Amino acid sequence: MKLVDFMKVDLARDFLLNSKKSLRLRPNTCIFNILVKHHCNNGDLESASEVVKEMKKSKVSYPSLITYSTLIGGLCESRRLKEAIELFEEMVGKDQILPDALTYNLLINGFCREGKVDRARKIIEFMKNNGCSPNLFNYSALMNGLCKEGSWEEAKQLFVEMKSTGLKPDTIVYTTLMNCLCRASRIDEAMSLLKEMKENKCEADVVTLNVLLGGLCRESRFHEVLQMLEKLPYEGVYLNKASYRIVLNALCQKDEMEKAAKLLGLMLDRGFFPHYATSNEVLIQLCKAGMVDDAVTALFGLAETGFKPEPHCWEFLIEMNCRDRKLLPVFELLDELVIKECTHNLHVGATFA
Repeated sequence: MKLVDFMKVDLARDFLLNSKKSLRLRPNTCIFNILVKHHCNNGDLESASEVVKEMKKSKVSYPSLITYSTLIGGLCESRRLKEAIELFEEMVGKDQILPDALTYNLLINGFCREGKVDRARKIIEFMKNNGCSPNLFNYSALMNGLCKEGSWEEAKQLFVEMKSTGLKPDTIVYTTLMNCLCRASRIDEAMSLLKEMKENKCEADVVTLNVLLGGLCRESRFHEVLQMLEKLPYEGVYLNKASYRIVLNALCQKDEMEKAAKLLGLMLDRGFFPHYATSNEVLIQLCKAGMVDDAVTALFGLAETGFKPEPHCWEFLIEMNCRDRKLLPVFELLDELVIKECTHNLHVGATFA
């Protein structure tokens, strides 16, 4: 294993051969599996297959379920699904090794990645008919495939089927279905799932919340979005900078600049900063909306974070302020920016002195 870890695969192979010939030691399945996994991780499936062929020459090293699953996974990752199925059939039919839920999941994920969701569903049915009950990961993989192709109704039915078997959906399953519903403009159903999560004591994570925030923004339901952003942190729910940026970008796209100005203030108070390009865009759009005072206030707040507007943005701000004869705020802001730049340069100079 150490030789493989240090990428000395040739030495590892020579060591095995010499051990077999000189010391009459027979490497077991576990040792060969290390090589199979290494080759699969490197995408060298031909070498992995050669190792498997070598394994079949001895009962001590005969391929196990782990061996087959590793190679099947490698084939699926390389989109060689036909070969993966052939190997699966060889494992079950010829070697009479029963697959487990993990092996099935490799095939389900493989077909879903290729957009062959019908084939993935047949894998689920095959599992049931052969005494292997699909687990949460199997259902989740198929649901993800259905959602990617926009089959939200089928995804919902699968969700119900999964629960009927006694499986409890986790955060990933809920989030997957919510995302599908949001993309289908069925945001109310997605929000009802959030309520169901709370009732089932399944905690929504930041990915879940960002999916819902994005869905609400696409429907221009900004009142609900801003309420969520305001309240969630006080309920112990963690939000990240993406949460705020999703909403701020949507507000700017919809020209909801009063709400955008308030959200920017909230973001800065909580230590979350907009993307640099978005910051410039917000300032320009505030000016275009006639909210010059808000633009200046926003720039003062952004300047505290070290933000410096792009030249075209700065020129636009000065022009709008001068047009409104508001020269004092311009001079105050310019002084602040200059002082900050000088302070920064002095700090850098002292650091490298």
